Amino acid sequence: MLQRIGTALLVWFALFDLLHDWRGARWLPTQLRGLGGLVGIWAAVGLAQAGGAGLGLLLLTFPLALILQLALATLRNRHLNPRDLLAEGTTATRTLTRVEIPVRHGTTPALHLVPPQGAQAVVCVAHGSGSDKYFYTWETSAMLLDHGFAVLLIDLDGHGASDRPQAYPHTAESLSDVLLWLRSRYARVGVIGKSLGGCVATHAAAHGASLDALVVIGSPPALQLSRAQVRREARGLLRYAILRQLRYGSVVQLGRAWTTTPKQRTLIATEDLIARLDLCGSLHHIGHSPTRLPVLLIYGTEDAFVPPAAVDQVDAAKPAWAVLYRLKRGTHLSTMIDPRTLRLVGAWLTLKLHPTTPSEYS
Repeated sequence: MLQRIGTALLVWFALFDLLHDWRGARWLPTQLRGLGGLVGIWAAVGLAQAGGAGLGLLLLTFPLALILQLALATLRNRHLNPRDLLAEGTTATRTLTRVEIPVRHGTTPALHLVPPQGAQAVVCVAHGSGSDKYFYTWETSAMLLDHGFAVLLIDLDGHGASDRPQAYPHTAESLSDVLLWLRSRYARVGVIGKSLGGCVATHAAAHGASLDALVVIGSPPALQLSRAQVRREARGLLRYAILRQLRYGSVVQLGRAWTTTPKQRTLIATEDLIARLDLCGSLHHIGHSPTRLPVLLIYGTEDAFVPPAAVDQVDAAKPAWAVLYRLKRGTHLSTMIDPRTLRLVGAWLTLKLHPTTPSEYS
């Protein structure tokens, strides 16, 4: 019996090794990849001869195989850290520098990424509550660079390396000042706001911030979390969009990346700040502005923090020309890093911020 279990595990190890792009989930050396496949084929043939019993054994051993695969991969790739993709310096795809942007209440810490050919347009990424400029932004940054944009990753007030407290209206005013700083350097400026960051960005846009395109991802019109919502969102962590982060780091390093620099000080609770920022009211105000700011809103259909009824409120308040997209099976956390979201945002921002490209939304 132990021999058959070992054979089934070999089949699973060979199948897992096909995930060659998921570096954090692989443990076989590259030189042995072909050999591992041959061993897997040999093991699969042996199980196939057992018929239904072999298939049943495969299904039965899957949890054990997955645990062993991740454990061995973590040991081999324990130093594979996705945050290294946002290390200061120059690579083949970008130049990254740390900057402290002067704003009316102090400075905003940021990472400034510029593609090798330079850029005429820049996109500022504003993170969600409890996050910082590093929080799972490596793939978003790479996507924007691939589309020819410069990128600015910022720490909102009260988060990351920011030494200012989270406060109203100071947090939105700080973002407005960051956008003015970008406007002095780039012809066109866009913003991607995730969750709280989307509320902040929309409020800033409604109060005259200088930008040319606004993307809002999973931003709640109101926030009153329950334990049931948190448990439901936690169950949603087993999504392809989240598991695929093993392309960039080991399980250990991805877990460490989840732990961000804690908030420094908070003068207003996040729930109260979101209420004061008034996402729906801000969208309504933008809708009555003659500038017709392009707006894209994206929400997951299984978002535990922003349920369908709340998305309906946002839909009713958005400007007539704005686009609201509901991402199937997307949760609050997964929607922001889902490859479907990245493709949609990249294509939409290209239409809006590269003037030689005709817009299908205008």
